[in-house]
Amino acid sequence: MKKRIALIPGDGIGPEIVDGAVKVLDALCDKFNHEFEYITVDAGGVAIDKYGEPLPKESLEKCLGSDSILLGAVGGKKWDTLPANLRPERALLALRKELNLFANIRPAVLKKQLNSASPLKNSVIGDGLDIVVVRELTGGIYFGDRKRESETAYDTERYSVAEIKRIAKVAFETARLRKRHVTSVDKANILASSQLWRDVVSDLHKDYPDVELNHMYVDNAAMQLVTRPSQFDVIVTSNMFGDILSDLSSAIAGSIGMLPSASLGDNTRGMYEPIHGSAPDIAGMDIANPIATIVSAAMMLEMSFGMTKEAKAINNAIDAVLDAGYRTADIYSEGTTKTGTVKMANLIAKEILK
Repeated sequence: MKKRIALIPGDGIGPEIVDGAVKVLDALCDKFNHEFEYITVDAGGVAIDKYGEPLPKESLEKCLGSDSILLGAVGGKKWDTLPANLRPERALLALRKELNLFANIRPAVLKKQLNSASPLKNSVIGDGLDIVVVRELTGGIYFGDRKRESETAYDTERYSVAEIKRIAKVAFETARLRKRHVTSVDKANILASSQLWRDVVSDLHKDYPDVELNHMYVDNAAMQLVTRPSQFDVIVTSNMFGDILSDLSSAIAGSIGMLPSASLGDNTRGMYEPIHGSAPDIAGMDIANPIATIVSAAMMLEMSFGMTKEAKAINNAIDAVLDAGYRTADIYSEGTTKTGTVKMANLIAKEILK
């Protein structure tokens, strides 16, 4: 069956890394006799330049008509002076809301080939890093009431029982496929929204007696991630805390250019993207790392399309290329071979076809 994939190249390095992922997907089609239909969608800064808004109605309709979405990155200094409601990032918030993508899944894995790239000492990393951050994506302070006046401003953190329960369920179900341990991160000693969060997660845990649950304040969680990361399996937390902690865990994993993410809702359609930004300072220089986007495509195959062996083929190809010593600039070290965006994607595609 043909799958329709909406491609959002976006801004900065976005078009380069999406092109790299498409090369790998095309190689996969040749290998496994699949067919993908690609629909290019304008969103972010490029849409602002063309249409005066970050997510035109036509772009949203294309995404709604797709089986899943693969996104590069949006944003850049060029649009930083625009009003908040017209910034490129508003396209992402709108897509998450309109597609009801309430669960953001961010794996942070330190590959054995890149142990030296982690800023943490080997004695801290131990046997490596393998964490999944499950971030609530459509509620909380990013979507609450806000206002800025001349001398004051406020943002509102608001969660319902239903919003917390559905993201906690994703975390428990994810943990069942891993090491069966969930850490729920909040600030329940201060925030009313976090007190509700802790109560709801604790109550839902009764349905998952086979999964261990512990609670941790967000400040302690940040400290524990850099002092004893091996204690974590699945972390579930709110929109803002998840944004911060997932970036922290990615830094531990060696490079933000290696890590993917999936945004999911109640059906199989998801939005898949690298966790890094648009990096306009290196756009067009053929030095961006396409691996995070390529792994995001692999997550799309597995989580939205049920193509488990195809996703595994991509990840195996990435490992083979890294084993051969090829590195983009962000993960380069002495004794390895520095390569560019295009060549890295070509090497992974070639490995799939072997």
